[in-house]
Amino acid sequence: MKNALIDRFLRYVKIDTQSDDTVVNSFPSTEKQLNLSNLLADELKQLGLKDVSIDEYGYVMATVPSNTDKKVPVIGFLAHVDTAPDMSGKDVKPRIIENYDGGDIQLNPEISITIADFPEIKEYKGQTLIVTDGTTLLGADDKAGIAEIMTAVEFMMSNPDFKHGDIRIGFTVDEEVGRGVDHFDVKKFNADFAYTLDGGPIGELEYENFNAAIAKISFQGRNIHPGYAKDKMKNAIMIALEFDKNLPDWSRPEKTENYEGFYHLTKFEGTVEKANIQYILRDHDKEKFDIRKELIKKVADFINTKFGNNTVQLELTDQYYNMREKIKPVFHIVETVIKAMKEVGVVPKVKPIRGGTDGARLSFMGLPCPNIFAGGENFHGKHEYIPVESMVKAVEVILKIVELYEDNGQ
Repeated sequence: MKNALIDRFLRYVKIDTQSDDTVVNSFPSTEKQLNLSNLLADELKQLGLKDVSIDEYGYVMATVPSNTDKKVPVIGFLAHVDTAPDMSGKDVKPRIIENYDGGDIQLNPEISITIADFPEIKEYKGQTLIVTDGTTLLGADDKAGIAEIMTAVEFMMSNPDFKHGDIRIGFTVDEEVGRGVDHFDVKKFNADFAYTLDGGPIGELEYENFNAAIAKISFQGRNIHPGYAKDKMKNAIMIALEFDKNLPDWSRPEKTENYEGFYHLTKFEGTVEKANIQYILRDHDKEKFDIRKELIKKVADFINTKFGNNTVQLELTDQYYNMREKIKPVFHIVETVIKAMKEVGVVPKVKPIRGGTDGARLSFMGLPCPNIFAGGENFHGKHEYIPVESMVKAVEVILKIVELYEDNGQ
């Protein structure tokens, strides 16, 4: 299993599937994502799955057909093909480190994964790590999840004595730009519930995520020659800076953790005449989330009162919500994962997602969908790495979930 995982993962990460958050008029945002989607559809057909399809949007779906007489739920497993838009996924050159010695890892002459900056890496001493060459991301988010699902699928198709019900497989696009399930057909997928393999280090299990909104704010200034600017100039850059100062300094990502929400300034561009900034707003608690949105509206009103009407234009849009309310009524899907992890020797680490996944939106579309670890660390950057042993355990967890539901079938 280990060698199969490594082979799959290395093949997948070498395919550039970077999505693009600046593209809004096409789906997926980049055609190159379809290269991996098409490959996966072909591999699923070769493995003998039923109902293999890839639709106009790049979604891949397939069925591992039931081989049991018991009545068991239809379980789905999903992962996304795209990699983050803010770091190159082209020409990924992964390197395998066997029997990691527990020290710093030199990726290239300029970049290292150091114990000082990433102390958790010491926990993987003696394991097999896959790292980058320090020029691109690795792509474990979420090609590790894909490789794990495909390896579990191959096991089920090759071992008829392993009993299971219908298992639905799905691969999505554009998850990294927040549009991963915009066109996903839940009815066609036809699962009772599902799991995304899109989490971080081994043991992570998430069924709570942020409520999320995005605020796009434009500032209209007035450009006057600086020598004659007194009482006339309105510097849009300075007004935007003042806007930011009116949001709480202590409520930023770099100063928050666990269930603490934040305002995250993600873009800032402008001139004296015109400036644009963008925030993402996050909070697990719905009431606090609403308060955050109200505050940013009040700051916009304040700036308009101070500098004149229409100085600020605010566009505030909800993105997704906390899946917890949709998971609670079917909490057995969480309890089963916890049991599966324990039975394969993984310590469950149930934690809230400080972000979102396809599963969050799918849960509100009628497909309850917690998130399971894929095993990677330092996603979206040059310091990304993944222990192969964690990937192996993810496959074992998938198979154990399937086994537990078949054992409990009628």
